[in-house]
Amino acid sequence: MGPFMLAVNTKSSLTVSSDASNGKTQDRRLETKRFFASVSMEEEKPFDFLRTLFDGFIAGGTAGVVVETALYPIDTIKTRLQSARGGGKIMLDGLYSGLAGNLAGVLPASAIFVGVYEPTKQKLLKLFPENLSAVAHLTAGALGGFAASLVRVPTEAPDAVRLIVSKEGFKGLYAGYGSFLLRDLPFDAIQFCLYEQLRIGYKLAAKRELNDPENAIIGAFAGSALTGAITTPLDVIKTRLMVQGSANQYKGIFDCARTIVREEGASALLKGIGPRVLWIGIGGSIFFGVLESTKRVLAQRHTVHHQHSDSSKKD
Repeated sequence: MGPFMLAVNTKSSLTVSSDASNGKTQDRRLETKRFFASVSMEEEKPFDFLRTLFDGFIAGGTAGVVVETALYPIDTIKTRLQSARGGGKIMLDGLYSGLAGNLAGVLPASAIFVGVYEPTKQKLLKLFPENLSAVAHLTAGALGGFAASLVRVPTEAPDAVRLIVSKEGFKGLYAGYGSFLLRDLPFDAIQFCLYEQLRIGYKLAAKRELNDPENAIIGAFAGSALTGAITTPLDVIKTRLMVQGSANQYKGIFDCARTIVREEGASALLKGIGPRVLWIGIGGSIFFGVLESTKRVLAQRHTVHHQHSDSSKKD
């Protein structure tokens, strides 16, 4: 999560200073050690996969529930705007309708995402050199998004789950799955990569750990308006594919896009862009702020428990 800290072997450093005749050669070796320093440093602290997985589940689930509850009305308006055809009006009542059913999907999806992301990220950061940390974050974000999509897709329309299953079977719950992955996997990967890289840079500049407001601001920026706006057409297509039901009005992603442009104009692909950008910006701020706060609380509890266990053994 934090920036890579350079752990240089002190014996090697002394060798460099004492052996002037081989100074250049030793400097090259030292630079090599520095390049892979993060790996050496992490090996001093054994990676606890199960604890990281469990903490990821708890932190991700908590952050997901908080942000979904806070921003559910905005997401409801966005979905109604994107589902409305032509110049149809939308209703502004019942903006919290279906929240409980939605939380039933958001809780496990967010928990799975972070639960997969955190251990995957830490493993990849051990394998990759420092200058490829962004690749580790991108890959972990994509894998986390894919794992979470197995829950997120069928629960995006919780009120219609029973109806869809009764008429089309369980495969009907994954209508629009391709467009969902096309939209969400790149977004998840880029958002988390930006967030991690910005945190690393900020921590290096500040030379300290970040507080919750700082994490929240970076989270809002990572889920930037630009990223949200660019992926809005894919979000519109995904919504149309998922709400078409058994009518099969669209034959696929590209046919859906062509039909929308032909019948409603290109501007229809940007329906809901305002609420979406607002949702992503505020949502990123809340999500990452709560995520880091929860992770910190869990880490403190583990530290206290470990210290208590050590003192008990000494007694």
